Amino acid sequence: MREHRMTTASTRELGLAELAAAVGNGTTTSVTAVTAALDAIETSQSRLNAFRVVRREQALAEAAQADRRVAAGVRLPLLGVPIAIKDDTDISGAPTAFGCGGDFPEATEDAEVVRRLRAAGAVIVGKTNTCEIGQWPFTDAAAFGYTRNPWNAERTPGGSSGGSAAAVASGLLPAAIGSDGAGSVRIPASWTNLVGIKPQRGRISTWPLPEAFNGLTVHGTLARTVADAALLLDTVSGSHPGDLHTPPPLTICDAIGRDTGRLRIALSLSIPFTATRTALDREIAAHVHDIANALRRLGHAVTVADLHYGLLIGASFLPRSMSGISTALAEYPGAQVDSRTRTNARLGRLLGGPILRAARAAEPLLRKRIGRFFDDYDLVLSPTTATPPQPLYAMDGLSPGATDALITAACPYTWPWNVLGWPSINVPAGFTATGLPVGAQLMGPADTEPLLACVAAQLESELHWDRHRPASWWD
Repeated sequence: MREHRMTTASTRELGLAELAAAVGNGTTTSVTAVTAALDAIETSQSRLNAFRVVRREQALAEAAQADRRVAAGVRLPLLGVPIAIKDDTDISGAPTAFGCGGDFPEATEDAEVVRRLRAAGAVIVGKTNTCEIGQWPFTDAAAFGYTRNPWNAERTPGGSSGGSAAAVASGLLPAAIGSDGAGSVRIPASWTNLVGIKPQRGRISTWPLPEAFNGLTVHGTLARTVADAALLLDTVSGSHPGDLHTPPPLTICDAIGRDTGRLRIALSLSIPFTATRTALDREIAAHVHDIANALRRLGHAVTVADLHYGLLIGASFLPRSMSGISTALAEYPGAQVDSRTRTNARLGRLLGGPILRAARAAEPLLRKRIGRFFDDYDLVLSPTTATPPQPLYAMDGLSPGATDALITAACPYTWPWNVLGWPSINVPAGFTATGLPVGAQLMGPADTEPLLACVAAQLESELHWDRHRPASWWD
């Protein structure tokens, strides 16, 4: 093996593909890279609080094994690279708490997404924090405290994949897995200056669940660049025989850099129907228009054309989401959770049965009606959130109704694409006057992940958002 020229600190500057290449060509070792990640996690944990479970002993042993495989000539896409998963996902030998308090048994088998990470050679260093049952665009709970935004310690990184976003944005890791049931990858990506891909339903298996949250929730990827988010997505994509949703296989990395031609892109700032008052922050609106102008400079036709979702899509979302909370919480007997979680679970039980079946039956109609919008446009550009990152303690002490009003006002844009099951990608859109990151989302119909990633990569080449990193206030 070549002389190791990289220090542990310098490995943390590399992206996912760069680090995989450095391990593979002997510029560094997996033990060096994994040690750097683990040391940074340990240093940051008391303040940043991105992790629920850290697998230090196991990860170092797996890194040493990865180095032996590299020396033997083995080449795999992520061999020896440190990655994190969200704590709604099983990894053998560690408990899955899903944001809840209590003592939970260690999982005896890997989830399919973890199995695929291992098959690609990745070293899973730990499990990142998420709010209780993934319900809110905040990442805090009585069981583990508050995960903070690397860009501002007094702001949330978003949720529910806030731990994964905080870990990547702060440079602890080059990429991480999250999950998205109403925006839970895209929202924290937008609030931490990351690329976050919510793929087509079924693109990444949710096994051991045939589907998650009545088809709303999918696994997704978070990284600093489009290419890294796409690499991670390609690596873990694929079906398990028990999956309910099995879209045709495709690859995303190969599409990046292709000539898309002149695309027709609709700029839609209209907020989907909500039962509470919502409004788009002026700074975010201006930054989304900046993204639209960048797309025009790239040669695309961007037209202001609001996508009107109608009332039915909200009526479909609520039973599916609340019933999903109820079902998920039932998997954690004895869990210690917030009273608002119990309230949502009770509502989910009331909305199950015939109401849930009617909500599921509406999806084909919604796809057909909203799909007609794509007769005239190739993609939709919209805000990812209506507000910049919320204050860290904004949810504290609120009633269930006030909590719903808060989260709906902040994050009304992402959930319709979970109902439809179609892909979407958050791209960093800049910063507010006070230095808070905001994002925009590109949305397409079924199986458009390659096109979305290609356009996002075009924007990245124009805007260079990956050059912006937060200061290490947590050291």
